[in-house]
Amino acid sequence: MSVTDKTGTFARLGEPPRLTQTTRRQLLLTVMPVIVLAALVAAIAIANPNFLRPLSIWTVLDSAVPLMILASGAMLVILCGGIDLSVAALASMASVLVALWIPVLGPWVVPVVVLVGALAGLLQGAIHVVAQIPSFLVTLGGLAVWSGIALVASGASTVGVSGSTLDWTFTRVGPWRIPSAVLIAAAIVAVFALVLTFTPVRRWLISIGSSEPAALMAGVPVAQTKIAAFVVSGACAGFAGVMLVGRTYSGAPGLADSLLLPVVAAIVVGGTAITGGFGGIGRTVIGVLIITVLRVGLSVAGVDSSFEQIFYGVLVIAAVALTIDRSKLPFVK
Repeated sequence: MSVTDKTGTFARLGEPPRLTQTTRRQLLLTVMPVIVLAALVAAIAIANPNFLRPLSIWTVLDSAVPLMILASGAMLVILCGGIDLSVAALASMASVLVALWIPVLGPWVVPVVVLVGALAGLLQGAIHVVAQIPSFLVTLGGLAVWSGIALVASGASTVGVSGSTLDWTFTRVGPWRIPSAVLIAAAIVAVFALVLTFTPVRRWLISIGSSEPAALMAGVPVAQTKIAAFVVSGACAGFAGVMLVGRTYSGAPGLADSLLLPVVAAIVVGGTAITGGFGGIGRTVIGVLIITVLRVGLSVAGVDSSFEQIFYGVLVIAAVALTIDRSKLPFVK
């Protein structure tokens, strides 16, 4: 005799309920990133035992900060079923603006540039929502626009920065010599975690990513939520530009361009579904650590850094193939 369980699958009496395809996929998205991160850390520690020393760990975490900030904001857009391809170009533009404006604005350059990033995100989000243009195309166009503005503003050259205005972005704190950038990134992650845990924002994002028509029927503020996701993504890109200038003492029109593929890879590899509706900030943190540790592992293995983009590309394709929700894509085009 068989009965129907809560998931809608049939099982014989006395047998445990079978895992549905959705449940198996969510289990894969939850467990696999942690296993991959642990395996990478173990492999590098065996090859180079010094990797687990506190100084090495702080150095690795410090190098992951710009990627962590960019991925945190872009994750919100992906969670609601969109994508923001402009974050790296926007961070590069922000770095140029910081370098140009810091002699005039001093410390106020930080909130001003973050606000510029937020306004850029607002513009992209409004075009996507109001004009009903796919986010892929809007942000691809935005990528070209922000890169062009950075090139024009900088004269297609690197703009140097002098003074100590941004020293707080790249210093050591406390007896354990913790990088200040790591503490800043941890604070940003904590804010994301608190907002997504104790407000309805995460529920709205997931419902939009799972089924936007159903979210509309349920009274979710779809348009406002999607635009807000782009605003936060733009603000994070602006702040990432500030952090990059703090460690390089210069702004350049291509300073953050190489981070676009790692950002997407970190979000997807961490377990946030590229089709939206499943994921969160904790998964993004794991994904960023995977990408960062992988880069260190490639260096330890003696692989030339020019091959990194190839590995990231393969990683993105593999992660999407394993985690994509095909029920949302009856036809693959």
